[in-house]
Amino acid sequence: MTDQPLKGKTIAILAADGVEQVELVKPREALEAAGATTHLISLKAGQIQSMKGDMEPQDKYDVDHTVTQANPSDYDGLLLPGGTVNPDKLRLDPYAMKFVRAFYDHGAPIAAICHGPWSLSETGISKGLKMTSWPSLKHELTLGGAEWVDQQVVVDKGIVTSRNPDDIPAFNAKMIEEFQEGDHSGKR
Repeated sequence: MTDQPLKGKTIAILAADGVEQVELVKPREALEAAGATTHLISLKAGQIQSMKGDMEPQDKYDVDHTVTQANPSDYDGLLLPGGTVNPDKLRLDPYAMKFVRAFYDHGAPIAAICHGPWSLSETGISKGLKMTSWPSLKHELTLGGAEWVDQQVVVDKGIVTSRNPDDIPAFNAKMIEEFQEGDHSGKR
């Protein structure tokens, strides 16, 4: 393994206003330290507002492309950070959900933390997967056909999930491993 196992790979980060700052920043830093180029994709151009929890605004981040501009085939993987508001906004946008689903359908690895897996249940990706998430998503993911477990990090068919910010170190390690492996279409 090299010091930059993701050198030459470009990773999409799909997020909207309300994203949990630490779940955006720490995984993005890990991806870039591993050599990846990252693009922040959102529902609108400009900037998105990050949060600490749902009530405490943090920094704003520049959007690289909107979901209507971005082409999933230009990316080697997808990161879905959490925060309660962020994935709730994303799952109501049909373009965002088509964007997420395209990664799965083309075998690209996906990493989702905390409330990020909401997009995986909304798109039907969760069906048949072993997953974890923030505890409040257990019921929805189970209804969506997932086997929900309370573990720090879970990997199934190139989909990495974690529960909360405390899990970020384990999440980042598995995310980088799966993104390095690349195409998972043979496992799906």
